[in-house]
Amino acid sequence: MADEEKKAKKINFRDMSICEATIQMLEKAAADGVETSFSRAAEMKPCPIGADSACCKHCFMGPCRLNSKDPYSRVGVCGATIDTIAARNFARMVASGASAHTDHGMSMLDVFREVVRGNIKDYSIKDEVKLRKVAASIGIEVANREVIEIARDLYEELERTYTQVEGEIPFAKRVPPKTLENWRKLGIVPRGAMREIMEIMHRTHMGVDQDYENIVKQCSRTALSDGWGGSMVATELSDILFGTPKPIVAGVNMGFLKEDEVNVIVHGHEPNLFETMIVSCNDPANIEKAKAAGAKGINLLGMCCSGAEVLGRHGIPHAGNFMSTEVVIATGAVDAMAVDVQCIMQALAKLSECYGTRFFTTNPRAKIDGAMHIEFHEHTPRECTDRIVDMAIERFKKRPERIVIPRRKDMGVHGFSHEYVNYMLGGSFRASYKPLNENIINGRIRGVAGVVGCTNPRVKHDYVHVELVKELIKNNVLVVQTGCSQISLAKAGLMKPDAAVMAGEGLQEVCETVGMPPVLSLGSCVDNSRILIACAEMVRVGGLGDTIADLPVAGAAPEYMSEKAISIGHYFVASGVYTVFGVTFPSVEGTKFHKLLFEGLEEIGLGKWGFAKDPYDMAHLMIDHIDKKRMALGIMGERERKLFSMEDRRVAEG
Repeated sequence: MADEEKKAKKINFRDMSICEATIQMLEKAAADGVETSFSRAAEMKPCPIGADSACCKHCFMGPCRLNSKDPYSRVGVCGATIDTIAARNFARMVASGASAHTDHGMSMLDVFREVVRGNIKDYSIKDEVKLRKVAASIGIEVANREVIEIARDLYEELERTYTQVEGEIPFAKRVPPKTLENWRKLGIVPRGAMREIMEIMHRTHMGVDQDYENIVKQCSRTALSDGWGGSMVATELSDILFGTPKPIVAGVNMGFLKEDEVNVIVHGHEPNLFETMIVSCNDPANIEKAKAAGAKGINLLGMCCSGAEVLGRHGIPHAGNFMSTEVVIATGAVDAMAVDVQCIMQALAKLSECYGTRFFTTNPRAKIDGAMHIEFHEHTPRECTDRIVDMAIERFKKRPERIVIPRRKDMGVHGFSHEYVNYMLGGSFRASYKPLNENIINGRIRGVAGVVGCTNPRVKHDYVHVELVKELIKNNVLVVQTGCSQISLAKAGLMKPDAAVMAGEGLQEVCETVGMPPVLSLGSCVDNSRILIACAEMVRVGGLGDTIADLPVAGAAPEYMSEKAISIGHYFVASGVYTVFGVTFPSVEGTKFHKLLFEGLEEIGLGKWGFAKDPYDMAHLMIDHIDKKRMALGIMGERERKLFSMEDRRVAEG
């Protein structure tokens, strides 16, 4: 570790993050001679050819590397052009990202099926109202029917999301009619996720589809099977089984670790593990075991998207987003970390070994060399979670002498859902998005932006998220967000109602009237489907156009790092939303493929891609697009409004 310590000491970690807790733990890890993804990123430069997606390795005549500075100067061994190569690479990113979310949704559907059949006893249908609403939204009869009958029909209908080979996925019924009409004309309505992902993988095999426009067409179909399919299934069924989130005050950051309690962290994406871990950590028998070991109790925290789910659903504290998953181990205070799927760094196993933390994989899809595997089964979930708690208690007895816990704690309001936003704006009897649409039309709110996604060591951790959102709300753009972005913004104090003072006058007025923050957290990265539903509802309520592409909205993933993000971005683009990414973009500017993504898709009634590294450039790309949409709707001018005093009211009434 001496060489790593020497390298790490050269790094100014304040250039790599704005999170004080993360910086503190990076410095500790460096002093301990332990490397992290931050130090590895500083030592390892990204491949410039790969970053531009100018490399093809789909067969063994290559890999073929094209010149991204002069992309049409040569072709691959098979004759593939830069447009074909970049389109195939992009398509495979979409396929991988879509498969991650659709497989997550399939796991939730498996659990739902077994609950409905009575084979799983540890979970139940907690939100019957949502069950009925979801069923009704896709044409299932709900009047005068028992919950279990509706649930059986819902399972059978949602299964088609994955297995259907012809027709349209069930949640296509939620798409605004004019948007759906355009999809049908373009031939991009998803049939079933398995078919779309299979077809895109076939098309991108060597010697199959070599027309970049045709490849992008299937990209769109596959991405839409994620957003309006697998992701939406995952979100809706999680709410039905575990409860639909409602706003709750909850904390984030490493200060919620406790020196005198057994600290257990759950990290990953599927909520089943975490929901059962809550039960295990609150079991009086397990708490007594912890006390017998000298602890005051058991302290459960979340990380990444598993943490975001329970942060909004139960108010369980969140220790940090993706780029903090390593450094939290460096505190020495984490007794056990249990992970399931997605966004789990392989380095966590070795890092945990350095600090004596017990590190467990739990999902058969995701084992890690060096980690102890305790498989989680939904039919007998406590067998896994109780065992992890037992081992965490054992580790508490053998903690290292030096424990360093950052003292930073940040509070915010989390747990907004489509249903609660509807209620928040209109109340129990007039729940509606109409006040939102009206305030966009009258100019108090300029538009809506979705700021979502990961964190990435190639940019300053948390900085781009925070500065982008500050600039958006300052310009009266209401922000909704999901995933690791939520934690970045919560640490910056942007998830509290009093953050409205940072907003422009119009947005501030709306926030203060409703009592809401200028930034609404909607959950984990799979919960981007909530944003799609919100967009569809804005169209349905009226006054802002007939399609999602007409809306004054935009999206951004300023610090993205995974293929899931590419799939998410493309299902927003295919739905009609201008979507800006940061860090890097996998295409060569000036090529026909790049022009199709950044211009051509909008010309056929969809959204388009954008790219910027600087948060202020990104914000104003989004604001300019929102203004363009306002102009097209004829609502660019701000209506004159007057705030009446009591004296004014008396005069008016007299």
